[in-house]
Amino acid sequence: MDNLATGVPVQIHLETNIVQSGEESNFVFDVTGQLVQVGTSIYIRYTEDAEEGSVPVTIKIMDNGDIKLTRSATNRLQLLFSQGKRVAARYRTPYGLLDVQTVTSALDTEILDQPLRGKVGIDYLLYAGNDLLGKYNIRLQFTI
Repeated sequence: MDNLATGVPVQIHLETNIVQSGEESNFVFDVTGQLVQVGTSIYIRYTEDAEEGSVPVTIKIMDNGDIKLTRSATNRLQLLFSQGKRVAARYRTPYGLLDVQTVTSALDTEILDQPLRGKVGIDYLLYAGNDLLGKYNIRLQFTI
């Protein structure tokens, strides 16, 4: 996997399924992003078009299998996904910080070489205290 330290462009297909208060939402989009390897971690970066405008997103795949998702918009969100664990996070909004937690029920990563391609699957519950905010399923595929 040459040139990963400087980054390579990748085509990304992302599907997100969200269930909140009994209502289901599905989002699907295709975008060009970048894949970079820093040390033993792989970073997938792309920009998501959202209601608040263009949102830079970074997915960090760590060598222990954990995944960190960062959305750097007006509302900054950084979530850590670790299989079977409840992990605390803070969601920065214009109204202040909101303490949230993720409970990851499924975490799957596969990265293959020649050609470079891979997929990431994350199933998690998002809580604020004891209140369930939603059930999320993220499926990301990338290829050069």
